[in-house]
Amino acid sequence: MSQCGDWEAVTGTRYARAMFRDGEWVDAVSGGTFPVFNPATGEEMGRMADGEAADATLAIDAADAAFATWSATTPYKRADILMDAWRLMTERSDQLAELMTTEQGKPLRASIFEVGYGADFIRWYAEEARRLTGEWLPSGRPDQRFLTVRQGVGVVAMVTPWNYPMSMLTRKMGPALAAGCTLVLKPAEATPLSAKAIFEVFADAGVPPGVINMVTAADPVPIGDVFTTDPRVRKLTFTGSTAVGRLLASKAGASLQRVSVELGGHAPFIVFPDADPINAAKGAAALKFLNAGQACISPNRLYVHRSAADVFVDTLTKRVVGLVTGNGMEEGVGVGPLVDDAAVEKVSAQVDDARAKGAAVPVGGHRLTENGLDKGYFYAPTVLTEVTSEMTVYREETFGPVAPVVVYDDVDEVIELANDTHYGLAAYVYTDSMKTALSAFEALRFGIIGINDVNPTSASVPFGGMKDSGIGREGGHQGLDEYLEIKTAGISLR
Repeated sequence: MSQCGDWEAVTGTRYARAMFRDGEWVDAVSGGTFPVFNPATGEEMGRMADGEAADATLAIDAADAAFATWSATTPYKRADILMDAWRLMTERSDQLAELMTTEQGKPLRASIFEVGYGADFIRWYAEEARRLTGEWLPSGRPDQRFLTVRQGVGVVAMVTPWNYPMSMLTRKMGPALAAGCTLVLKPAEATPLSAKAIFEVFADAGVPPGVINMVTAADPVPIGDVFTTDPRVRKLTFTGSTAVGRLLASKAGASLQRVSVELGGHAPFIVFPDADPINAAKGAAALKFLNAGQACISPNRLYVHRSAADVFVDTLTKRVVGLVTGNGMEEGVGVGPLVDDAAVEKVSAQVDDARAKGAAVPVGGHRLTENGLDKGYFYAPTVLTEVTSEMTVYREETFGPVAPVVVYDDVDEVIELANDTHYGLAAYVYTDSMKTALSAFEALRFGIIGINDVNPTSASVPFGGMKDSGIGREGGHQGLDEYLEIKTAGISLR
């Protein structure tokens, strides 16, 4: 039964038993809790169970014990359960979206979209579960045949981020469950309520006890240490910062765990001379300020040819001036808060550095404190012009509502400028030339390329990056492969 509304009064606030282990909602072993805040108001929403290493080990115990039975369940049965989860998530979309906006901050309309996007992954992998085929292979010997099958890797440890607190869970849980894996999830400490709501969906859909387990914690380090050292964990999947992903992957490597990590980005947005600058500027504004710029595929370097720069900047600035920033639950709000005060300070520092080095700020460029916004973590949607490569904003991921415009002259060099980063997740190209589009697609060293398109993602296609942006892919049939091992049988006919 769903635990929505299963709250208890604790010291005048609300407390949810957020640990999910072996089919039960439980307290942390220590009995400790930690607070969860609304980033728009600064108000405490409730307190969550504060797990430690012992809680992670108990969750792995449950997942390991459940693996033999779950992996032997037919793909059709697993698919049926996933389809039930998709139906429940769709039915609860309004409540889930309201919870997400309150806990994470994005505008309600964006939360509704994310719930639908997250549900798409469950449905896609319900369908993919039925396509878990192997191969019958010939041999050079007339009396021998080969058979291959694909089976789940085992227990999977998952660590998910706060910026997309529901869809990043389903993008990992869907393929893992379809493959016959069991799992232990550590959600972001900023958004555990959203994770709890997704677990309620899967539990109510009939996922057996022990197959899915969740450990919430204010300090992720002890949980990560257990995830990367317990020999029963056969795969680690992480979405978050490059620094943390690199650390977890290095620790997991010592245990020879399979690893997939989706990390940071520093996406270029290239407007070629033949593109419509007005259309390109509208696309840039729609994508850049999505989720207050807190997205790994957010464009961070807007390369605009000098011939189109004035029109592009004018259009972009007008679009940004029209954005309403505030509490995502309020009508008309297009940009919500940042996740915390440290995020605001990072954005402020990058803008101040750009100003000091000669950048112009036609709109924004300051923290928002009027009309009650001082209680939350708000930064004004910002456009920077006259941006140069010496500025921090040019080199480092911002993860905030700042659009830096870089004017270029040489079309032959813009791809080189775009590739001049250790990140390689997403890139965007605006052009009216098929030749230019395909040439840029082939030359850009990024895993996802949007060509006249600011939403180049779907549950049905692979998502992931190159270089310091990660290893592996999520989504599409490639996302299922990340959770499977290939087993080969040599069969003698003698």
